[in-house]
Amino acid sequence: MMPDTSEEIRLPKACPSCGSHLYRVNQVRNPTDEVHCASCKHYLCDYHEAVDMLEKGSGDEAEELIEKVVNRRHH
Repeated sequence: MMPDTSEEIRLPKACPSCGSHLYRVNQVRNPTDEVHCASCKHYLCDYHEAVDMLEKGSGDEAEELIEKVVNRRHH
């Protein structure tokens, strides 16, 4: 069995299937790597789109603070 080479990131967009903000992405983080919900495995977007979401932010200061803390812990 191969080791899991993915890690969690938190995005401003909630999963359309379950509402979670936690997603999994390959540790390599290639622009075309797929980003999936950590809870239900629903495909959300490619990694380059997730980076755009993080750069734009949610427009909610509290949400952005949560994302910074969670994403810092996983890097």
